[in-house]
Amino acid sequence: MKYCVGCGKELVDEAVVCTQCGRSVPSLKEPTEKDSGGFLWGLLGFFIPMAGLILYLVWKDTLPKRAKAVGKGALVSTILGIVFFILYLVFFFSVFFYAMSQSM
Repeated sequence: MKYCVGCGKELVDEAVVCTQCGRSVPSLKEPTEKDSGGFLWGLLGFFIPMAGLILYLVWKDTLPKRAKAVGKGALVSTILGIVFFILYLVFFFSVFFYAMSQSM
């Protein structure tokens, strides 16, 4: 059942106008776009994390499954980038300190 926004009267589901106050009742439309999530949206988020973050913020209320997929891709990409950066720093400083110890 739905209710009138103006007076609160209970209405039948097919009602277009409230019988008590005459106010038009907004129809509840079905979403026109199918929200299936999708692996490809996750790949987009992975390879372009900034686009993934933006699309997540845009879609989080209207297309939650698709937003979750693109957000996960962006998150995984960011975490992997941080891990590889830390590994690079560890390798770089270990080589640097090894070279410094050999020159003394």
